[in-house]
Amino acid sequence: MSVADIRQKYGKFELLESDVADTPIEQFTRWFAQALEAQVPEPNAMTVATLGPDQHPSARIVLLKGFDERGFVFYTNYESRKGRELAQHPRASLLFFWQPLERQVRVEGRIEKTSAEESDEYFHSRPLDSRIGAWVSPQSQPISRQELEARKQALTESLGESPDRPPHWGGYRVVPHYVEFWQGRPSRLHDRLAYRLQDDSQWTLQRLAP
Repeated sequence: MSVADIRQKYGKFELLESDVADTPIEQFTRWFAQALEAQVPEPNAMTVATLGPDQHPSARIVLLKGFDERGFVFYTNYESRKGRELAQHPRASLLFFWQPLERQVRVEGRIEKTSAEESDEYFHSRPLDSRIGAWVSPQSQPISRQELEARKQALTESLGESPDRPPHWGGYRVVPHYVEFWQGRPSRLHDRLAYRLQDDSQWTLQRLAP
């Protein structure tokens, strides 16, 4: 089969203005709960897109670790490629794709670091291997597998059972100004409802052509 011939028919649900919440976080909360109920694999997996110093975009999958009215939170190495790019261009775009529900959510917003207290709390909730891994990996830097394993062995011995959070590791919050909800529909006439944050901090809702 040709790649061009691969297609999926959509039509499980609809998305109407009369059915959505007043704010995008409320609507995201509804959809996320439905993704959990439907047992969508890794519903918190999201694409994070950033902008490099050469103005080239880059994207990768990261796990959402929290959300509320302030925004969407994930954790990473501040010295990684995404961390360096976010330091230079503190804007990001997120994309969730919940294929079993035929849904996407797009988020665009500015970036801020979470507080040290938030980062510490999440770091200490992680499994020990993950906490040590944050010390082991000089993320995005060239390294051999042998060097990585050697660093793991050495740091596992030296850090002990309760390592502190590395100073180069912590959280980012995407503070949204645009959130779009996409629902697959037949004939590619999909539903797209976009929330935009206004200067008075109120959200407006608009339907977009598919």
